[in-house]
Amino acid sequence: MAGQFSEWDSADYLKTPQDRADYLNACLEEAGENSAFMANALVVLARACGMPEVVQDAGLLLSEEGELEFWTFLKVIRALGFKLQVSTFKAV
Repeated sequence: MAGQFSEWDSADYLKTPQDRADYLNACLEEAGENSAFMANALVVLARACGMPEVVQDAGLLLSEEGELEFWTFLKVIRALGFKLQVSTFKAV
């Protein structure tokens, strides 16, 4: 028996600011050095926030080498209503 499946969109489930912050933190942990992963995460967050202008600008998030520009990342993070913080995960 074949079922009907709808396309999954994470943005549909990021209803509250805390949901979106948790999603961003999870993406930051998962991405490692994959800047394209983070660029996609920002696009998802922009859609969840109802900010189509951020989605339109998302094409500018990657450099020609496919790297997410750090300052652009921070600018988008701020536009989405977040701030980046640092915490320790191991003793140096």
